[in-house]
Amino acid sequence: MAGHSHWAGIKFQKAAADARRGKLFSKLARRLITAARVAGGDPETNLDLRYAIAEARAANMPKDNIERAVKKGTGELDGTDFAEVTYEGYAAGGVAVLVQALTDNRNRTVSELRKLFERRGGNLGATGCVAWMFERKGLFLVEREEVDEDALLSVALEAGAEDLKLSGDVYELISDVRSFAGVQAALEQAGYTLRLAEISQLPMRTVNVDENTARSVLKLLAELEDHDDVQHVYSNFEVADEVMAVLEAEV
Repeated sequence: MAGHSHWAGIKFQKAAADARRGKLFSKLARRLITAARVAGGDPETNLDLRYAIAEARAANMPKDNIERAVKKGTGELDGTDFAEVTYEGYAAGGVAVLVQALTDNRNRTVSELRKLFERRGGNLGATGCVAWMFERKGLFLVEREEVDEDALLSVALEAGAEDLKLSGDVYELISDVRSFAGVQAALEQAGYTLRLAEISQLPMRTVNVDENTARSVLKLLAELEDHDDVQHVYSNFEVADEVMAVLEAEV
């Protein structure tokens, strides 16, 4: 994970997303419906559903909303059938962008996303153009305050984590997807506060950008996150901490 902070971009995007709680619940409901439809409504045997429920709970989504979405997925209640689609493209400065969406109209979604990319100086690309730059991993952010790094590393590695890095006020932990649940359980049982625990697409290579380019990239990422069909947005930009501080103040 040399040189790149996953927390920097995540923090910016989440700060912008916090003001759109209602839309967030709608996105989470789509994820729950799709996960339950694909592999059933039991989170013990359906890992995607388990992760979706964990995300919904972390966002303080009401229990009734979660249960209703799962029932729509299993067919106990009527619900829309969403297709999982991944879109790939480039933002300003050659920054790679990976977009995961759930849509009931592929033609509409691709047209709208293409316009967003073009408006911010980027372009939507062909399948496979940037996906090879990312790898699916478990990502954990642990509050730095009063944490002994050696003790944290010991707990994480024993549970199956692969890497640890200090990033500002958090420690970033990376795990294999298969070890995700075990690492999360171990960290929580050890009393660590998790600011984030998710299956993510982490960049294997990064692109350094200046302030103006970073501003354009972050505006595109925020607009993509705000799209009703978009579930997750990943990118591989890297920017200096002092520049990110300026951009965060503009949110």
